[in-house]
Amino acid sequence: MNTAQFTPAGTRTAEDLGRIHLIGVGGVGMAGLARLFLTRGLPVSGSELREWPSLAGLRALGGTIHMTHETANLDGVDTVVYSTAIPQDHLEMVEARRRGLRVLHRSEALAAAMTGRRTVAVAGTHGKTSTTSMVTMVLQQAGVDPSFVIGGEISEAASSAHHGTGEYFVVEADESDRSFLIYRPYVSVITNVEADHLNTYGDLATLEAAFAEFARLTDPEGFIVTCADDPGGRRLAETLRAQGRRVWTYGEAADADLRMSELASSARGVRFLAEIEGRPLGEIRLPIPGRHMGLNAASAVLTAYLLELPLTAAEAALGAFPGVRRRFERKGVADGVLVYDEYAYHPTSMTLALQTLREVAGEGRLIVVFQPYRLYRTRDNQAEIAAALGIADEVVLLEVFGPGELRGPGEGSVALIAEVPLPADRKVFVDSWEAAPVEVARRARTGDVVVTMGAPPISLMGDELLDALLARTGDAGTTAIGSAVGPDAATAAG
Repeated sequence: MNTAQFTPAGTRTAEDLGRIHLIGVGGVGMAGLARLFLTRGLPVSGSELREWPSLAGLRALGGTIHMTHETANLDGVDTVVYSTAIPQDHLEMVEARRRGLRVLHRSEALAAAMTGRRTVAVAGTHGKTSTTSMVTMVLQQAGVDPSFVIGGEISEAASSAHHGTGEYFVVEADESDRSFLIYRPYVSVITNVEADHLNTYGDLATLEAAFAEFARLTDPEGFIVTCADDPGGRRLAETLRAQGRRVWTYGEAADADLRMSELASSARGVRFLAEIEGRPLGEIRLPIPGRHMGLNAASAVLTAYLLELPLTAAEAALGAFPGVRRRFERKGVADGVLVYDEYAYHPTSMTLALQTLREVAGEGRLIVVFQPYRLYRTRDNQAEIAAALGIADEVVLLEVFGPGELRGPGEGSVALIAEVPLPADRKVFVDSWEAAPVEVARRARTGDVVVTMGAPPISLMGDELLDALLARTGDAGTTAIGSAVGPDAATAAG
Protein backbone atom coordinates (compact mmCIF):
# COMPACT_ATOMS: atom_id res chain seq x y z
CA MET A 1 0.00 0.00 0.00
CA ASN A 2 1.41 3.39 -0.99
CA THR A 3 0.84 5.57 2.06
CA ALA A 4 2.73 8.41 0.34
CA GLN A 5 -0.58 9.12 -1.42
CA PHE A 6 -2.45 9.42 1.87
CA THR A 7 -3.34 12.76 3.43
CA PRO A 8 -1.24 13.23 6.60
CA ALA A 9 -2.41 14.44 9.97
CA GLY A 10 -3.02 18.16 10.32
CA THR A 11 -4.40 18.63 6.80
CA ARG A 12 -8.13 18.32 7.53
CA THR A 13 -10.39 17.96 10.58
CA ALA A 14 -12.95 15.31 11.40
CA GLU A 15 -15.71 17.86 10.84
CA ASP A 16 -14.48 18.29 7.25
CA LEU A 17 -15.56 14.70 6.55
CA GLY A 18 -19.29 15.44 6.76
CA ARG A 19 -21.48 12.33 6.99
CA ILE A 20 -19.15 9.35 7.41
CA HIS A 21 -19.73 5.76 6.30
CA LEU A 22 -17.37 2.95 7.40
CA ILE A 23 -17.19 -0.32 5.45
CA GLY A 24 -16.74 -3.28 7.77
CA VAL A 25 -17.65 -1.21 10.82
CA GLY A 26 -17.74 -4.18 13.21
CA GLY A 27 -13.99 -4.80 13.22
CA VAL A 28 -12.29 -3.49 16.35
CA GLY A 29 -10.27 -0.82 14.52
CA MET A 30 -13.20 0.47 12.49
CA ALA A 31 -15.61 0.24 15.43
CA GLY A 32 -13.23 2.35 17.52
CA LEU A 33 -13.04 5.01 14.83
CA ALA A 34 -16.84 5.03 14.51
CA ARG A 35 -17.17 5.40 18.29
CA LEU A 36 -14.74 8.32 18.27
CA PHE A 37 -16.73 10.16 15.60
CA LEU A 38 -20.05 9.44 17.31
CA THR A 39 -18.83 10.74 20.68
CA ARG A 40 -17.61 13.80 18.78
CA GLY A 41 -21.17 14.37 17.57
CA LEU A 42 -20.62 13.48 13.92
CA PRO A 43 -23.15 11.56 11.77
CA VAL A 44 -21.91 8.00 11.24
CA SER A 45 -23.15 4.94 9.38
CA GLY A 46 -21.50 1.63 8.66
CA SER A 47 -22.01 -1.67 6.90
CA GLU A 48 -21.32 -5.15 8.20
CA LEU A 49 -22.29 -8.77 7.58
CA ARG A 50 -21.81 -10.18 11.10
CA GLU A 51 -23.36 -9.00 14.36
CA TRP A 52 -20.12 -8.15 16.16
CA PRO A 53 -20.36 -7.26 19.89
CA SER A 54 -19.29 -3.66 19.19
CA LEU A 55 -22.31 -2.88 17.01
CA ALA A 56 -24.83 -2.58 19.85
CA GLY A 57 -22.76 0.20 21.41
CA LEU A 58 -22.49 2.06 18.12
CA ARG A 59 -26.25 1.91 17.66
CA ALA A 60 -26.74 3.20 21.22
CA LEU A 61 -24.56 6.20 20.35
CA GLY A 62 -26.74 6.98 17.33
CA GLY A 63 -24.86 5.17 14.59
CA THR A 64 -26.76 3.69 11.65
CA ILE A 65 -25.66 0.10 11.01
CA HIS A 66 -26.56 -1.67 7.76
CA MET A 67 -26.31 -5.46 7.98
CA THR A 68 -25.66 -5.77 4.26
CA HIS A 69 -23.16 -4.38 1.78
CA GLU A 70 -25.04 -2.51 -0.94
CA THR A 71 -24.89 0.71 -2.90
CA ALA A 72 -27.94 2.22 -1.18
CA ASN A 73 -25.91 2.38 2.05
CA LEU A 74 -24.07 5.38 0.56
CA ASP A 75 -27.14 7.56 0.09
CA GLY A 76 -26.51 10.91 1.78
CA VAL A 77 -22.89 10.04 2.61
CA ASP A 78 -19.98 12.46 2.12
CA THR A 79 -16.97 10.33 3.11
CA VAL A 80 -16.43 6.58 2.83
CA VAL A 81 -13.80 5.00 5.10
CA TYR A 82 -12.22 1.62 4.43
CA SER A 83 -9.53 -0.50 6.06
CA THR A 84 -6.68 -2.45 4.49
CA ALA A 85 -8.85 -5.57 4.75
CA ILE A 86 -11.40 -4.14 2.29
CA PRO A 87 -10.59 -4.91 -1.38
CA GLN A 88 -10.61 -2.07 -3.89
CA ASP A 89 -13.30 -3.84 -5.94
CA HIS A 90 -15.73 -4.02 -3.00
CA LEU A 91 -19.10 -2.88 -4.34
CA GLU A 92 -19.37 0.03 -1.87
CA MET A 93 -15.85 1.19 -2.76
CA VAL A 94 -16.68 1.06 -6.47
CA GLU A 95 -19.95 2.93 -5.93
CA ALA A 96 -18.28 5.57 -3.75
CA ARG A 97 -15.82 6.40 -6.49
CA ARG A 98 -18.55 6.35 -9.14
CA ARG A 99 -20.46 8.95 -7.13
CA GLY A 100 -17.35 11.05 -6.58
CA LEU A 101 -17.45 10.68 -2.80
CA ARG A 102 -14.39 11.28 -0.64
CA VAL A 103 -12.77 7.86 -0.03
CA LEU A 104 -10.27 7.59 2.84
CA HIS A 105 -8.22 4.82 4.39
CA ARG A 106 -8.97 4.37 8.08
CA SER A 107 -5.63 5.96 8.99
CA GLU A 108 -6.49 9.11 7.01
CA ALA A 109 -9.83 9.50 8.78
CA LEU A 110 -8.12 8.96 12.13
CA ALA A 111 -5.42 11.47 11.23
CA ALA A 112 -8.13 14.07 10.56
CA ALA A 113 -9.47 13.54 14.08
CA MET A 114 -6.02 14.27 15.53
CA THR A 115 -5.82 17.76 14.07
CA GLY A 116 -5.37 20.37 16.77
CA ARG A 117 -4.37 17.83 19.44
CA ARG A 118 -1.04 16.68 20.85
CA THR A 119 -0.88 13.08 19.69
CA VAL A 120 0.64 10.34 21.83
CA ALA A 121 1.18 7.52 19.32
CA VAL A 122 2.04 4.02 20.56
CA ALA A 123 3.72 1.71 18.03
CA GLY A 124 5.61 -1.58 18.17
CA THR A 125 5.45 -5.16 16.97
CA HIS A 126 3.45 -6.22 20.01
CA GLY A 127 2.20 -4.68 23.25
CA LYS A 128 0.64 -1.67 21.48
CA THR A 129 -2.92 -2.22 22.61
CA SER A 130 -2.12 -2.78 26.29
CA THR A 131 0.34 0.12 26.37
CA THR A 132 -2.07 2.50 24.61
CA SER A 133 -4.73 1.53 27.15
CA MET A 134 -2.38 2.13 30.07
CA VAL A 135 -1.27 5.54 28.80
CA THR A 136 -4.91 6.49 28.24
CA MET A 137 -5.92 5.51 31.77
CA VAL A 138 -2.95 7.36 33.27
CA LEU A 139 -3.93 10.55 31.42
CA GLN A 140 -7.55 10.08 32.47
CA GLN A 141 -6.49 9.61 36.11
CA ALA A 142 -4.44 12.80 35.83
CA GLY A 143 -7.62 14.65 34.83
CA VAL A 144 -6.57 15.74 31.34
CA ASP A 145 -9.48 13.93 29.58
CA PRO A 146 -7.68 12.68 26.45
CA SER A 147 -9.28 11.58 23.21
CA PHE A 148 -8.22 8.04 22.35
CA VAL A 149 -8.53 5.27 19.80
CA ILE A 150 -7.27 1.82 20.79
CA GLY A 151 -7.10 -1.41 18.80
CA GLY A 152 -8.99 -3.17 21.58
CA GLU A 153 -11.43 -2.42 24.39
CA ILE A 154 -10.44 -1.49 27.93
CA SER A 155 -12.17 -4.33 29.76
CA GLU A 156 -14.35 -2.69 32.38
CA ALA A 157 -15.05 0.44 30.34
CA ALA A 158 -15.88 -1.70 27.27
CA SER A 159 -14.58 1.21 25.22
CA SER A 160 -12.05 1.43 22.42
CA ALA A 161 -12.40 5.15 21.66
CA HIS A 162 -13.65 8.46 23.01
CA HIS A 163 -13.63 12.14 22.07
CA GLY A 164 -12.19 13.99 25.07
CA THR A 165 -11.99 17.66 25.93
CA GLY A 166 -8.26 17.75 26.68
CA GLU A 167 -5.26 18.59 24.51
CA TYR A 168 -3.96 15.01 24.17
CA PHE A 169 -5.00 12.34 21.69
CA VAL A 170 -3.74 8.81 22.46
CA VAL A 171 -3.67 6.44 19.51
CA GLU A 172 -2.45 2.96 18.69
CA ALA A 173 -0.28 3.32 15.59
CA ASP A 174 -0.37 0.36 13.20
CA GLU A 175 2.81 -0.46 11.30
CA SER A 176 1.39 -3.46 9.40
CA ASP A 177 0.53 -1.47 6.25
CA ARG A 178 2.81 1.58 6.78
CA SER A 179 -0.21 3.71 7.69
CA PHE A 180 1.48 4.95 10.89
CA LEU A 181 3.70 7.08 8.67
CA ILE A 182 0.93 9.64 8.09
CA TYR A 183 0.65 10.52 11.79
CA ARG A 184 2.51 13.48 13.27
CA PRO A 185 3.02 12.60 16.95
CA TYR A 186 3.98 14.88 19.77
CA VAL A 187 5.03 11.75 21.65
CA SER A 188 6.08 8.46 20.06
CA VAL A 189 6.22 5.31 22.20
CA ILE A 190 7.74 2.26 20.48
CA THR A 191 7.41 -0.87 22.60
CA ASN A 192 9.61 -3.18 20.50
CA VAL A 193 10.70 -3.87 16.93
CA GLU A 194 10.73 -7.47 15.68
CA ALA A 195 10.30 -9.21 12.34
CA ASP A 196 6.62 -9.16 11.35
CA HIS A 197 4.50 -8.04 8.40
CA LEU A 198 7.34 -8.98 6.07
CA ASN A 199 4.75 -9.30 3.32
CA THR A 200 4.73 -5.49 3.48
CA TYR A 201 8.39 -4.80 4.28
CA GLY A 202 10.29 -7.71 2.80
CA ASP A 203 12.94 -7.91 5.53
CA LEU A 204 13.71 -6.76 9.06
CA ALA A 205 16.02 -3.95 7.92
CA THR A 206 13.24 -2.32 5.90
CA LEU A 207 10.83 -2.70 8.81
CA GLU A 208 13.32 -1.10 11.20
CA ALA A 209 13.81 1.77 8.74
CA ALA A 210 10.05 2.37 8.76
CA PHE A 211 9.99 2.57 12.57
CA ALA A 212 12.89 5.04 12.43
CA GLU A 213 10.98 7.12 9.89
CA PHE A 214 7.90 7.05 12.14
CA ALA A 215 9.98 8.21 15.11
CA ARG A 216 11.53 11.06 13.11
CA LEU A 217 8.02 12.38 12.43
CA THR A 218 7.76 13.17 16.15
CA ASP A 219 7.50 16.87 16.99
CA PRO A 220 10.98 18.14 17.98
CA GLU A 221 9.35 19.72 21.05
CA GLY A 222 7.97 16.33 22.06
CA PHE A 223 9.87 13.12 22.76
CA ILE A 224 10.44 9.50 21.75
CA VAL A 225 10.26 6.50 24.10
CA THR A 226 11.72 3.06 23.36
CA CYS A 227 12.48 -0.12 25.33
CA ALA A 228 16.11 -0.59 26.35
CA ASP A 229 15.56 -4.33 26.91
CA ASP A 230 14.38 -4.96 23.34
CA PRO A 231 17.21 -5.40 20.79
CA GLY A 232 15.20 -3.70 18.05
CA GLY A 233 14.23 -0.85 20.36
CA ARG A 234 17.84 -0.41 21.43
CA ARG A 235 19.05 -0.29 17.81
CA LEU A 236 16.34 2.25 17.04
CA ALA A 237 17.39 4.45 19.97
CA GLU A 238 21.02 4.33 18.87
CA THR A 239 20.06 5.28 15.30
CA LEU A 240 17.93 8.20 16.41
CA ARG A 241 20.48 9.48 18.92
CA ALA A 242 23.17 9.43 16.22
CA GLN A 243 20.83 11.71 14.22
CA GLY A 244 20.56 14.14 17.13
CA ARG A 245 17.14 13.07 18.44
CA ARG A 246 16.52 12.83 22.18
CA VAL A 247 15.25 9.39 23.07
CA TRP A 248 14.15 8.18 26.51
CA THR A 249 14.35 4.48 27.32
CA TYR A 250 12.86 2.15 29.92
CA GLY A 251 13.58 -1.39 31.10
CA GLU A 252 15.76 -3.46 33.39
CA ALA A 253 18.91 -2.59 31.43
CA ALA A 254 21.48 -0.72 33.51
CA ASP A 255 21.57 2.19 31.06
CA ALA A 256 17.76 2.64 30.78
CA ASP A 257 16.58 6.17 31.61
CA LEU A 258 13.68 4.71 33.59
CA ARG A 259 15.21 1.69 35.24
CA MET A 260 13.12 -1.15 36.59
CA SER A 261 14.39 -3.32 39.43
CA GLU A 262 13.03 -6.14 41.60
CA LEU A 263 10.59 -7.01 38.81
CA ALA A 264 8.37 -9.87 39.95
CA SER A 265 5.38 -11.54 38.33
CA SER A 266 2.87 -14.00 39.75
CA ALA A 267 -0.70 -15.01 39.07
CA ARG A 268 -1.80 -12.00 41.11
CA GLY A 269 0.01 -9.45 38.97
CA VAL A 270 3.36 -7.81 38.39
CA ARG A 271 5.33 -5.29 40.45
CA PHE A 272 8.63 -3.42 40.10
CA LEU A 273 10.58 -0.53 41.56
CA ALA A 274 11.19 2.40 39.24
CA GLU A 275 13.83 5.10 39.22
CA ILE A 276 14.68 7.72 36.65
CA GLU A 277 18.11 9.31 36.38
CA GLY A 278 18.84 8.05 39.89
CA ARG A 279 15.61 9.42 41.38
CA PRO A 280 13.44 6.72 43.01
CA LEU A 281 9.84 6.81 41.80
CA GLY A 282 8.58 4.07 44.12
CA GLU A 283 6.82 0.79 43.50
CA ILE A 284 4.54 0.25 40.54
CA ARG A 285 1.92 -2.51 40.74
CA LEU A 286 -0.26 -3.93 38.02
CA PRO A 287 -3.01 -6.54 38.63
CA ILE A 288 -2.06 -8.31 35.38
CA PRO A 289 0.76 -10.87 35.38
CA GLY A 290 3.72 -11.02 33.03
CA ARG A 291 7.11 -9.34 32.74
CA HIS A 292 6.06 -7.90 29.37
CA MET A 293 3.07 -6.24 31.02
CA GLY A 294 5.47 -4.70 33.53
CA LEU A 295 7.48 -3.27 30.64
CA ASN A 296 4.31 -1.83 29.12
CA ALA A 297 3.49 -0.21 32.45
CA ALA A 298 7.00 1.25 32.67
CA SER A 299 6.55 2.97 29.31
CA ALA A 300 3.32 4.55 30.59
CA VAL A 301 5.06 5.75 33.76
CA LEU A 302 7.91 7.26 31.73
CA THR A 303 5.47 8.98 29.38
CA ALA A 304 3.57 10.47 32.33
CA TYR A 305 6.84 11.64 33.90
CA LEU A 306 7.98 13.37 30.70
CA LEU A 307 4.54 15.00 30.26
CA GLU A 308 4.98 16.32 33.82
CA LEU A 309 1.84 14.58 35.04
CA PRO A 310 1.54 13.52 38.70
CA LEU A 311 3.20 10.14 39.26
CA THR A 312 0.46 9.40 41.77
CA ALA A 313 -1.92 9.34 38.81
CA ALA A 314 0.23 6.73 37.07
CA GLU A 315 0.45 4.61 40.21
CA ALA A 316 -3.30 4.76 40.79
CA ALA A 317 -4.27 4.09 37.17
CA LEU A 318 -1.91 1.16 36.75
CA GLY A 319 -2.79 -0.28 40.15
CA ALA A 320 -6.42 -0.47 39.04
CA PHE A 321 -5.77 -1.38 35.41
CA PRO A 322 -8.58 -3.77 34.39
CA GLY A 323 -6.87 -5.22 31.35
CA VAL A 324 -7.87 -5.12 27.71
CA ARG A 325 -10.31 -7.40 26.01
CA ARG A 326 -8.54 -10.19 24.17
CA ARG A 327 -5.41 -9.59 26.27
CA PHE A 328 -5.57 -12.04 29.20
CA GLU A 329 -9.33 -11.56 29.12
CA ARG A 330 -10.99 -13.84 31.61
CA LYS A 331 -14.13 -15.31 30.04
CA GLY A 332 -15.31 -17.37 32.99
CA VAL A 333 -15.14 -20.62 34.95
CA ALA A 334 -17.12 -23.75 34.12
CA ASP A 335 -16.89 -27.14 35.83
CA GLY A 336 -13.69 -26.04 37.56
CA VAL A 337 -11.99 -24.97 34.30
CA LEU A 338 -10.83 -21.35 33.90
CA VAL A 339 -11.21 -19.92 30.36
CA TYR A 340 -9.27 -16.96 28.95
CA ASP A 341 -9.04 -15.26 25.58
CA GLU A 342 -5.77 -13.82 24.24
CA TYR A 343 -5.06 -12.04 20.95
CA ALA A 344 -1.40 -13.09 20.61
CA TYR A 345 -0.39 -14.61 17.27
CA HIS A 346 3.20 -13.41 16.80
CA PRO A 347 5.56 -16.04 18.28
CA THR A 348 7.17 -13.63 20.75
CA SER A 349 3.84 -12.40 22.14
CA MET A 350 2.53 -15.98 22.15
CA THR A 351 5.52 -17.11 24.19
CA LEU A 352 5.12 -14.31 26.72
CA ALA A 353 1.38 -14.85 27.02
CA LEU A 354 1.64 -18.61 27.44
CA GLN A 355 4.45 -18.33 29.98
CA THR A 356 2.25 -15.97 31.99
CA LEU A 357 -0.80 -18.21 31.67
CA ARG A 358 1.38 -21.06 32.90
CA GLU A 359 1.87 -19.00 36.08
CA VAL A 360 -1.90 -18.58 36.35
CA ALA A 361 -2.52 -22.31 35.87
CA GLY A 362 -0.30 -23.20 38.83
CA GLU A 363 -0.60 -26.96 39.35
CA GLY A 364 -3.29 -27.23 36.69
CA ARG A 365 -2.66 -27.86 33.00
CA LEU A 366 -2.65 -25.26 30.24
CA ILE A 367 -4.73 -26.07 27.13
CA VAL A 368 -4.48 -23.79 24.10
CA VAL A 369 -7.08 -23.47 21.36
CA PHE A 370 -5.17 -21.66 18.64
CA GLN A 371 -6.27 -20.20 15.31
CA PRO A 372 -3.29 -18.86 13.34
CA TYR A 373 -3.75 -15.42 11.79
CA ARG A 374 -2.68 -15.04 8.15
CA LEU A 375 -1.10 -17.75 6.05
CA TYR A 376 2.08 -15.83 5.20
CA ARG A 377 2.81 -15.19 8.88
CA THR A 378 2.13 -18.81 9.81
CA ARG A 379 4.38 -20.03 7.00
CA ASP A 380 7.22 -17.59 7.73
CA ASN A 381 7.17 -18.21 11.50
CA GLN A 382 6.02 -21.83 11.60
CA ALA A 383 8.91 -23.19 13.69
CA GLU A 384 8.70 -20.31 16.19
CA ILE A 385 4.90 -20.55 16.53
CA ALA A 386 5.17 -24.30 17.04
CA ALA A 387 7.79 -23.79 19.76
CA ALA A 388 5.54 -21.28 21.55
CA LEU A 389 2.61 -23.70 21.44
CA GLY A 390 4.92 -26.30 22.97
CA ILE A 391 4.74 -24.35 26.25
CA ALA A 392 1.18 -25.67 26.67
CA ASP A 393 0.26 -29.10 27.96
CA GLU A 394 -2.31 -29.66 25.21
CA VAL A 395 -3.03 -27.91 21.91
CA VAL A 396 -6.22 -27.82 19.84
CA LEU A 397 -5.45 -26.21 16.48
CA LEU A 398 -7.90 -24.70 13.99
CA GLU A 399 -7.21 -23.84 10.38
CA VAL A 400 -5.44 -20.58 9.55
CA PHE A 401 -7.70 -17.51 9.36
CA GLY A 402 -6.56 -15.73 6.23
CA PRO A 403 -9.31 -13.96 4.27
CA GLY A 404 -8.41 -13.79 0.60
CA GLU A 405 -5.37 -16.06 0.94
CA LEU A 406 -5.02 -19.37 -0.93
CA ARG A 407 -3.31 -22.28 0.82
CA GLY A 408 -0.79 -24.22 -1.22
CA PRO A 409 -0.01 -27.92 -0.77
CA GLY A 410 1.41 -28.64 2.66
CA GLU A 411 0.60 -25.16 4.04
CA GLY A 412 -1.62 -24.22 6.94
CA SER A 413 -2.42 -25.76 10.29
CA VAL A 414 -1.87 -29.38 9.25
CA ALA A 415 1.79 -28.53 8.66
CA LEU A 416 1.98 -26.46 11.85
CA ILE A 417 0.55 -29.13 14.16
CA ALA A 418 3.22 -31.58 12.98
CA GLU A 419 5.94 -29.24 14.30
CA VAL A 420 4.43 -28.60 17.74
CA PRO A 421 6.83 -30.35 20.17
CA LEU A 422 4.19 -32.32 22.07
CA PRO A 423 3.31 -36.03 22.02
CA ALA A 424 0.68 -36.94 19.43
CA ASP A 425 -2.00 -37.55 22.04
CA ARG A 426 -1.57 -34.02 23.45
CA LYS A 427 -2.12 -32.10 20.21
CA VAL A 428 -4.86 -32.24 17.62
CA PHE A 429 -5.94 -30.40 14.46
CA VAL A 430 -9.71 -29.96 14.17
CA ASP A 431 -11.11 -29.17 10.76
CA SER A 432 -14.30 -27.45 11.90
CA TRP A 433 -15.24 -24.70 14.34
CA GLU A 434 -17.88 -26.87 16.01
CA ALA A 435 -15.36 -29.61 16.82
CA ALA A 436 -13.11 -27.42 18.97
CA PRO A 437 -15.38 -26.94 22.04
CA VAL A 438 -16.19 -30.66 22.02
CA GLU A 439 -12.49 -31.51 21.93
CA VAL A 440 -11.70 -29.13 24.78
CA ALA A 441 -14.53 -30.51 26.92
CA ARG A 442 -13.12 -33.99 26.36
CA ARG A 443 -9.60 -33.01 27.38
CA ALA A 444 -10.03 -30.43 30.18
CA ARG A 445 -10.03 -31.36 33.86
CA THR A 446 -10.87 -29.44 37.01
CA GLY A 447 -8.07 -26.98 37.78
CA ASP A 448 -7.01 -26.56 34.16
CA VAL A 449 -6.70 -23.25 32.32
CA VAL A 450 -7.97 -23.06 28.73
CA VAL A 451 -7.08 -20.12 26.46
CA THR A 452 -8.45 -19.29 23.04
CA MET A 453 -5.65 -17.53 21.16
CA GLY A 454 -4.95 -15.96 17.79
CA ALA A 455 -7.08 -14.62 14.96
CA PRO A 456 -10.08 -12.32 15.61
CA PRO A 457 -12.84 -14.96 15.10
CA ILE A 458 -11.48 -17.17 17.89
CA SER A 459 -12.56 -14.50 20.39
CA LEU A 460 -16.14 -15.61 19.78
CA MET A 461 -15.47 -19.16 20.95
CA GLY A 462 -15.15 -18.46 24.68
CA ASP A 463 -18.86 -18.74 25.43
CA GLU A 464 -19.10 -21.94 23.38
CA LEU A 465 -16.25 -23.45 25.38
CA LEU A 466 -17.95 -22.55 28.65
CA ASP A 467 -21.22 -24.08 27.43
CA ALA A 468 -19.44 -27.27 26.37
CA LEU A 469 -17.74 -27.54 29.76
CA LEU A 470 -21.01 -26.94 31.59
CA ALA A 471 -22.73 -29.56 29.49
CA ARG A 472 -20.54 -32.15 31.17
CA THR A 473 -22.36 -31.50 34.44
CA GLY A 474 -25.68 -30.08 33.29
CA ASP A 475 -25.28 -27.35 35.96
CA ALA A 476 -25.80 -23.97 34.31
CA GLY A 477 -25.08 -22.20 37.59
CA THR A 478 -21.39 -22.88 37.80
CA THR A 479 -20.15 -20.28 35.32
CA ALA A 480 -18.45 -17.19 36.74
CA ILE A 481 -17.75 -14.43 34.25
CA GLY A 482 -14.83 -12.04 34.68
CA SER A 483 -12.82 -9.68 32.53
CA ALA A 484 -9.20 -9.74 33.56
CA VAL A 485 -6.61 -11.56 35.60
CA GLY A 486 -6.78 -10.58 39.25
CA PRO A 487 -6.55 -12.00 42.76
CA ASP A 488 -9.73 -14.03 42.26
CA ALA A 489 -8.29 -15.54 39.09
CA ALA A 490 -5.46 -17.14 41.00
CA THR A 491 -7.93 -18.72 43.40
CA ALA A 492 -10.18 -19.93 40.60
CA ALA A 493 -7.24 -21.49 38.82
CA GLY A 494 -6.53 -23.67 41.81
